[in-house]
Amino acid sequence: MPRTPAQPPRKLRIVVVNTIVPDGGEHDAALAVQVMRGNALRIGLLESGYDIVASLPADIYLPDRIAQLQPDMIIIDAESDARDVLEHIVIASRDERRPIVLFTEDDTTSSMDAAMAAGVSAYIVAGLQAERIKPVLNVALARFRQEQKLLAELSETRHKLAERKIIDRAKGILMTHHRLTEDQAYQKLRSMAMNKNLKLAEIAQRILDVEDLLA
Repeated sequence: MPRTPAQPPRKLRIVVVNTIVPDGGEHDAALAVQVMRGNALRIGLLESGYDIVASLPADIYLPDRIAQLQPDMIIIDAESDARDVLEHIVIASRDERRPIVLFTEDDTTSSMDAAMAAGVSAYIVAGLQAERIKPVLNVALARFRQEQKLLAELSETRHKLAERKIIDRAKGILMTHHRLTEDQAYQKLRSMAMNKNLKLAEIAQRILDVEDLLA
């Protein structure tokens, strides 16, 4: 039986957020620096095999554009106005988390803290060279995945703890109303859950709801 050829890995789809330089703007010294930064970033991304979906300005339309494009990663090229850009990025990534890499010349601690609090995966100061792009993005992606895993584990732990409290409260009600031991109350809960094809926490919540109604 012939083997199905393995599909090549999908390219990482990236949106770049930066200052859009108008035609002729490269003659301005500050904008010329921005053009050089943008070129270095673009070369590094293309040479590393990434798919640049779009280059967007950090304006009020950014959240909607990112929602439409659904990139795998956002790269911010903000030489000095990182704080202003981050406000738009926070809104853009509020509903769906994705790795964010920020290249900037702003090395102040307050700016770095604000970026990390906003969800930036990698804050790179004075490091926008084409040859550094791929290792930086690899580290950012790995860190983002690890953070998401930890958040998922934390959420699961909190969920289990909440369920445990609901079950314990339901056991207490059964123990009080039916003069049962804790083990007997637990076994009764299990039996009720099995009979109704529900999870233990679900039947426990129903008992609490009935108790609240009767109260």
